[in-house]
Amino acid sequence: MENEKIILGIDPGTTIMGFGLIKIRNKKMSFLQLNELQLGKYDDHYLKLKLIFERTIELIDTYHPDEIAIEAPFFGKNVQSMLKLGRAQGVAMAAGLSREVPITEYSPKKIKMAITGNGNASKEQVAKMLQSLLKLKTLPKNLDSTDGLAAAVCHFYNMGRADIVGKSYTGWAAFVKQNEKRVKK
Repeated sequence: MENEKIILGIDPGTTIMGFGLIKIRNKKMSFLQLNELQLGKYDDHYLKLKLIFERTIELIDTYHPDEIAIEAPFFGKNVQSMLKLGRAQGVAMAAGLSREVPITEYSPKKIKMAITGNGNASKEQVAKMLQSLLKLKTLPKNLDSTDGLAAAVCHFYNMGRADIVGKSYTGWAAFVKQNEKRVKK
């Protein structure tokens, strides 16, 4: 069984949180699931964060992923949107850390590059490549779930590489240790 691993990929969002799961067996990747948590119908931002946390915990408790790959927020011009997205990502990370599942963040460009070979690929290009790689019969209407799946596949492609662009945390203690310098400033 040591040759088997499950990776949960998350595309955090406050309107839609996309996620996908893959299984690695003997260095071969297979598709488990992709889906999304629809949050647009809720007005209360704190309720959205609670639902993100609960759904992430539910995924962890159901599928028992060995690792989580999460898309890091990209830097945009709207500060309020960035804050909300950062909170959504933080809540998903907190859920993983609370279950002591190692987490690695990847930039959107890094994920797109890993899947398509082009860091500026569109969501549709990423989804089509995943469909081909994982032999998916159909693609979802919203591509947030394929973005979550792409984070998992990106992590698989980068496993064992010392030069991963992103941050990895193995639990609360590791997270605090890696971020204590920022807090002390």
